[in-house]
Amino acid sequence: MTKYIFVTGGVTSSLGKGIIAASLAKLLQARGFKVTIQKFDPYINIDPGTLNPYEHGECYVTEDGAETDLDLGHYERFLNVSTSQANNVTTGRIYKYVIEQERAGAYLGKTVQVIPHITDEIKRRMQLLGQSGEYDIVITELGGTVGDIESLPFIEAVRQLRWELGNNDSLVIHLTLVPYLAAAGELKTKPTQHSVKTLLEYGVQPDILVCRTEHKLNQEIRKKLALFCNVNVNAVVESIDASTIYDVPLLMLKEQLDKTVLTKLKLSTKHEPDLENWKTFLGRLKNPTTEVNIGLVGKYIELPDAYKSISEAFIHAGSTNETKVKVKFIAAESIDSKNVAEKLRGLDGVLVAPGFGARGLEGKLSTIKYVRENKIPFFGICLGMQCAVIEFGRNVLNLNGANSYEMDADTPYPVINLMEEQKNITDMGGTMRLGAYDCDVKKGTKAFAIYGKAKISERHRHRYEFNNAYLKDYEKAGMIASGVNPKTGLVEIIELKDHPFFIAGQFHPELKSTVANPHPLFVSFVAAALTHKKSATK
Repeated sequence: MTKYIFVTGGVTSSLGKGIIAASLAKLLQARGFKVTIQKFDPYINIDPGTLNPYEHGECYVTEDGAETDLDLGHYERFLNVSTSQANNVTTGRIYKYVIEQERAGAYLGKTVQVIPHITDEIKRRMQLLGQSGEYDIVITELGGTVGDIESLPFIEAVRQLRWELGNNDSLVIHLTLVPYLAAAGELKTKPTQHSVKTLLEYGVQPDILVCRTEHKLNQEIRKKLALFCNVNVNAVVESIDASTIYDVPLLMLKEQLDKTVLTKLKLSTKHEPDLENWKTFLGRLKNPTTEVNIGLVGKYIELPDAYKSISEAFIHAGSTNETKVKVKFIAAESIDSKNVAEKLRGLDGVLVAPGFGARGLEGKLSTIKYVRENKIPFFGICLGMQCAVIEFGRNVLNLNGANSYEMDADTPYPVINLMEEQKNITDMGGTMRLGAYDCDVKKGTKAFAIYGKAKISERHRHRYEFNNAYLKDYEKAGMIASGVNPKTGLVEIIELKDHPFFIAGQFHPELKSTVANPHPLFVSFVAAALTHKKSATK
């Protein structure tokens, strides 16, 4: 029978429930258990697809085309297992389903209420993955903080589900904060006590406390927390600030979080966790032999979480190359043709990031022109590829005014056009080209050398595409379509013949980079930046 673990948060947001959930899942997976993680978010949006990245960080896209919370990226990067539509549920999706059922007459004239109809639907979705028979353990992270009004139906659903499942088949981990008051020179447990008290008022007793802290928890504090929060002393787990999120599984192993969980769930340990590959990755990450400076040119640089998967993909690629990758975030709108050399000074490679809308477009075009002409390694993702196409059209093919139809519907040269299947769409949410699509890679190209195979699959999130009416002109001038969708002819990858590394993809390769399988495009880009740095030094 599948066991269920629920992860709640208290005191404050952004404590790292997703990292704790992913770390625990990694330890259980390393012990031989089949584990998956799901995220339940309390906001009313159906999904994060229509949210500005400043609101919620990046929108993470799964293989099956779900637009999800960025924590699913952590789940995949830690476990090296794909997630799906079922792994992310929002209040909006719950209410939408219940209302549609009511309109269809499914409730036989009953008054539709939060309890039981909303909570029943939440419970049903919490158990969907467990009932598939694929997993021994399902970890469910509840977004928000205990005490938030919007979180109440989820907490109530957990209370009911725990009663239905029984104590040996479920448990609750409560992530909380133990702040350090410098003036008093001590750690304070009261915020955690109040957070647990609030949870108890809702009828949920946490089994394990995971305490975020800047300083180590001594035995006295652990006993105090255990006494006033009704948990065992060995169930008070220290989660001290770490230099990298990839340290957290080993820190949780040291705190024996996985053993405590298995004991409470009455599961016998299959074997000690096999984390040798993880430790090897961490060893290379923390002991680089060199470093490179990469510029990330984008719209949302004030919030690093807007490019979370790209940042993590650079960490994976850096470890593979035994190189520290220092990413410099540069606002695209701060760049123009006059200051571009100064803005990009000292960089060994430049990535132009994905995004929507015209803001910062000209800065991205100036950036690409500069790195193309000066043979600096370039990597473009989604809009970054489209910008490379526009820049090449304007400055090499002399298509004055070339642009994307998204930015200028009256452009004389729409080298980037709206996809045919997108032209009659009016709803913005969940209607882009989403999820994994096949791509044929041409032999003899840089892309083929990087992937090492002719058939690949990558994840997408876009409405606009390369306009194939201009393809012959581009290829004649030296920009090659090295990757193409076999069914639609959509150009997936472009590269330049006479450039050491100038590659861009219409897809989002960062979404498939994990600790176990760093993405080859990022690995090769970092290697190219290293080569450029060495040649520049000489």
